[in-house]
Order: sequence, then C-alpha cells, then structure tokens
Amino acid sequence: MLMEKLKVGVIGGTGMVGQRFVTLIAEHPWFELKVIAASARSAGKTYEEAAGKRWALDVPMPESAKSIVVKDASDVKGVADEVDFVFSAVDMKKEEILALEEEYAKYETPVVSNNSANRWTPDVPMVIPEINPEHLEIISAQKKRLGTTRGFIAVKSNCSIQSYVPALSPLRLEYGLNKILVCTYQAISGAGKTFETWPDMVDNVIPYIGGEEEKSEQEPLKVWGTVSGDHIANAVKPTITAQCLRVPASNGHMAAVFCSFDKTPSMDEMKAVWAAYKGRPQELNLPSAPKQFLRYFEEPDRPQTRLDRMNERGMQISIGRLRPDTQYDYKFVCLSHNTLRGAAGGAVELAELLTAEGYITRK
Repeated sequence: MLMEKLKVGVIGGTGMVGQRFVTLIAEHPWFELKVIAASARSAGKTYEEAAGKRWALDVPMPESAKSIVVKDASDVKGVADEVDFVFSAVDMKKEEILALEEEYAKYETPVVSNNSANRWTPDVPMVIPEINPEHLEIISAQKKRLGTTRGFIAVKSNCSIQSYVPALSPLRLEYGLNKILVCTYQAISGAGKTFETWPDMVDNVIPYIGGEEEKSEQEPLKVWGTVSGDHIANAVKPTITAQCLRVPASNGHMAAVFCSFDKTPSMDEMKAVWAAYKGRPQELNLPSAPKQFLRYFEEPDRPQTRLDRMNERGMQISIGRLRPDTQYDYKFVCLSHNTLRGAAGGAVELAELLTAEGYITRK
C-alpha cells in the first residue's frame, strides 16, 4: 500500500508488551522502527543493554533493534520529531500515562496505546479493528478538544475481553444479547511475567487479577457502543458478570462463556455466523489481519492453549465446545493470544487500520 514506510516510535519499549511491539515492527511492511523510548534509567543505553537481560519473549531480539539508543519517554519533542506516530506501552501511574499520551498527541503525533489509562476518555476510541472500526469517527471530535490537526489517541481494549467479545459481537448483531457470564483463564504473560520471574505460578492458580473483572464487565459496553456527537455512548446491554483467574500458561487467555439472546439462534446458525464473519481488516487485507478471524473447532477438546494460541500468527480467535446450557441459552469456550491479538498485535493492526483509513499519515 505504502511507497515509503511510516516512521514509528515505541514508548515503553523495554517491557514485555514493548518487546512485542519491537519484534512486530522490525519486519513490518508499512512501518519502520526509528525510536525506542523508556524510563530515564534506560535512556542512553542501547536497546540490547537496556532490555537484553529482561528479554521475556520466545523469539529473539531483532538484530535491527539491538543498537538503537533508547530515549527518555518523557522527552516528547526528542521522540516525536523523529517519528510519524508512536505506540504506547509505558508502565507508569494512570494519571502520568494520561498526561504523557496527551502531550504526544498535542505535539501532533498520533498515539496508538496498549495502556488502559485512556480507555474511558469519552472521545478516545477503544477499538478491536474487526468489531468497531466505525468508532474512529470520534477522532475528529478529539482533535477539536485537543486543538490538533493530526495528533490524537486511539487505544485497544483489555486483553481479557479479546478472547470472547469477538465471538459474541457478530451474534449480537444478528440475534441480540441480553446477558453474559464469563470466566477467563489468563496466562502469566498478561502480568508481564515468565515462569522464571514468577515461580509462584508454577503448578498454581491464583483466583484474582486486580481490576480485571471490572474491565471485563465494562469495556465490552464501550466497544459495542455508538459514536454520539463528541463522545462514545456505551451500549446499555447485555448485562455482563465476569470472574478472572491467573493460570499456569505462558501465553494465551481462555474464556468460558455463557450467553442468552433476544432471539435464540440454533447452534448451526451460530457456527455459520462465525465462519462467514469478516471485518474491515479482512476487507482491506491489512498485513496483520488473520484471513479467518473466527475459527470454530468441532473437536470436543479444542481449542487448547498450547496448540491454538498461535493460529494465524496469534491473531485468530479460536472457539469450541458450543452446547446448550441449563441457565443460559448456550455456553462455549474461546481462546486468544494475549500479547499478540490481545496486546501489541492488536495495536499494530489498529495502527494499520488508522493508516489505511487516512488517520495516520507522514509528517
């Protein structure tokens, strides 16, 4: 699509999600990694020096990134002057993230964020590209508030909801949803950990992830909401209740979903909706978009975390075990890769969508 690659910065590049951004951009056909920024203690070091001992991924650090000298993320001008837009994966207090991301936007540098800080800012779109691309329309209202011509903030949703909201979204459009119960079983990389850095998780389950249940119950309603003037109005239904557990898997969030509909479909109808569903990324053939967004497994023991988390380069949603329920209409399970589809990969796909739709351009 592009004759010349867009120049990209990653702020918060030394953490696990930041590392994912670096690996994904290193070989990207549209984007070129120009800047890696992190805390002041990492600034001035090469990326290899700053992140090498903390490298947490199962793929090697890209050679092209090793010699990049890390900048201070708080040096907005120094970072922004070298790039067309930035990915944000900083580990800071919420109010500090809000201020920093807005400062980049006001410096006319679009921010595509993996952080939760701006998810509830009324005019910041929280987008799963295959589900609610129309929410990008709110960017014009956000620019008016910020006083910018090209700077804005767009965020992706929490990793937990990306395991089950994609499967429910096309069903909601066809049949209406009135209530959902979901239990998520979330990998340790969602906490930025490996088994080496979190030995307490070996042979263990922890039935608490701070703030996760609230996000899992509330964020889908913004994703399913509508653009209304200068804000995104949340959907008023379905009602959602969630319970979130940390389980001993390296990567991959699984969800057990129970749902009831306004107009109850058959199981064959549900499977047909999943098989046929395509979103805007598939229509545009974006580089990170899976060819098949939703895949249903007929095998009774699939999807499995280790077998299926990397389907379509970790960007596909896997579904299985659909059957009637005694309290709800149906129950099924879903799986997504939490640091790819659920974090950096989803944000890269969002940046691709923003680029294809003309929101991100060269400076």
